[in-house]
Amino acid sequence: MTNKEEFAIILDFLPHGYPFDKRPLHKKTPIAQAIGKHTLILLELVPKKDIFLQPYEEVYIGEGKRDKVHHILGRIHPSKLTETGRAELSFVINDLILKDQTQFIEFFNKAGPINTRRHQLELLPGIGKKHMLEILDIRNQAPFKDFADIKARVKLIPNPEKIIAKRILLELEGNEKYYLFVKN
Repeated sequence: MTNKEEFAIILDFLPHGYPFDKRPLHKKTPIAQAIGKHTLILLELVPKKDIFLQPYEEVYIGEGKRDKVHHILGRIHPSKLTETGRAELSFVINDLILKDQTQFIEFFNKAGPINTRRHQLELLPGIGKKHMLEILDIRNQAPFKDFADIKARVKLIPNPEKIIAKRILLELEGNEKYYLFVKN
């Protein structure tokens, strides 16, 4: 798989650009804030002329001919998201996690040690040494099949998808030493 993102999910669309942009209206560019479908990075996109994008819409941003996106302005920090973009972010992340469970289940099945003192599983919010050892013991008996399987077999982990979503939001902030899900 390539490192370049192929598709993005729209978080917010500003047909008249950012409100704090002091330029005259005719010089402002429409802006879309989006999250990469696989890399989970936040992006700022410029749509093609007369294209109106909707939140939750999936758009092609790959190398080939794009039907709705003119170009990618670049990455953005979560603090630069609009109120709407910020509100939609967790919904979109949860949706992406549930639609592509295999990637995240594979993480629970294959996560390994970072060094002699830390394990990748311990980087998930709410997972300490005790939980980590329990997950390792249970996955050695049989790999996890899906989130329901994790919930059924691992005590005290009611929502593994919420734990993953929290970790993704932490990684998007950019202050983490290790990145498990957001591609850098």
